[in-house]
Amino acid sequence: MSLQKAAPRPNVVVAVLAFGGIVVSLMQTLVIPLVPRLPELLGASPADATWVITATLLASAVATPVVGRLGDMYGKRRMLLVSLCLLVAGSVVAGLSSTLLPMVVGRVFQGLAAGVIPLGISIMRDELPAERLGAATAMMSASLGVGGALGLPASALLVENTDWHVLFWTAAALGAVVTVLVATLVPESSVRTGGRFDVVGALGLSAALVCLLLAISKGADWGWTSGATLGLFAATVVVLLLWGWFELRVRRPLVDLRTTARRQVLLTNLASVVFAFAMFAMSLVLPQLLQLPTLTGYGLGQSLLVTGLVLVPSGLVMMATAPVSARLSRARGPKVTLMVGAVVVAVGYGLGVVLMSAIWQLVVVSALIGAGIGFAYGSMPALIMGAVPVSETAAANSLNTLMRAIGTSVSSAVAGVILSHLTIALGPVAVPSQDGFRLIMALGSGAALLALVVAAFIPGRGRPERVTVDRDSEAVPAIR
Repeated sequence: MSLQKAAPRPNVVVAVLAFGGIVVSLMQTLVIPLVPRLPELLGASPADATWVITATLLASAVATPVVGRLGDMYGKRRMLLVSLCLLVAGSVVAGLSSTLLPMVVGRVFQGLAAGVIPLGISIMRDELPAERLGAATAMMSASLGVGGALGLPASALLVENTDWHVLFWTAAALGAVVTVLVATLVPESSVRTGGRFDVVGALGLSAALVCLLLAISKGADWGWTSGATLGLFAATVVVLLLWGWFELRVRRPLVDLRTTARRQVLLTNLASVVFAFAMFAMSLVLPQLLQLPTLTGYGLGQSLLVTGLVLVPSGLVMMATAPVSARLSRARGPKVTLMVGAVVVAVGYGLGVVLMSAIWQLVVVSALIGAGIGFAYGSMPALIMGAVPVSETAAANSLNTLMRAIGTSVSSAVAGVILSHLTIALGPVAVPSQDGFRLIMALGSGAALLALVVAAFIPGRGRPERVTVDRDSEAVPAIR
């Protein structure tokens, strides 16, 4: 008599995938405590040392849409395991590094694991019962912010008390644990598109993203009007036009632009870019306010560890808000949830303009913004999956994740320009002024309100849309 292996319980699948999302998002803040010391630790110039950050950004941007499409074609769990193995390999390489080149290589491998969160959301759509899907995807989507918030104090604690290489060995150990859990507890989806992978489309989109993000991330160092920066922006436009022309004519495109152009998908992705801009402003302002000397009159003179602990409540609030977000989406629709999140974030930043003189005030501001992010990020997967075929779930979620990454990159660049121009003298050095921080907070509030306006034009709940899988696939009803 043959015994069949029991299917994993939904709670187990959700917990494993959310844990994986948190571990991958830790990579965003892993090296922040090391940034001032990287030139010394790696024997590199300050300009070259920034590639430790930039390389991860570029790798994640390239990997996210590619891995999403491969997941739809060849298996989401399979590509999830590949991504986690790359994370472990990159962490090991970085843990063994003492010079710049191997560290950059390790960080590239870590960046290639960025597709874990959209893949996890897509697995949930395939495997979970409909009544569990909303809360589960909201939790998975929120793990991006949770990992970032928890990573800073954890990495600061390790750097202050151990050798800096321990950061990467810890990341490798966590990645290995997640890999084993996924391999043993997460089922493989039977939903596949098949067909050939669009190599030309992948290369074209990768080239455009590298040009765009390299210009955004390096524009401040090179000069925004320099030939290199303007040339990269021009190359981005040209490559994207050629890529779009090609994608509309290929049989199995990397990104189905016709699906992406649907109003619900297009506006959700646009709202994601604007919302990510707003979200990241907090990460750029609060740590500097907390660490600047009290001699400035507005700095709070705290250590990096205390700074990280102040940001922890925002991550915990994001996680706590996820199930509330799912319930609101079920009752009123994910469009309403996204709009609520935008309003909460706008209010949080509005308070931040005037409340920045004490630690408790910054805790309140960050927690309020975290709550709004929890609402918004919990609704975005539902909006995307409500408008795309099941066979394109991973690719569509990956594109939405990519839009968020572009938004955070633009936010970082804008904030960098503001803080470098609005300064005060502190002895022989110039530091960002309080007016600069207030301006960024105000921009964050304005960006959240802009996301609110964009979300208002997303189609309402209405009748469930019938989504047809093009070409060789059969019609599949969209999940609302």
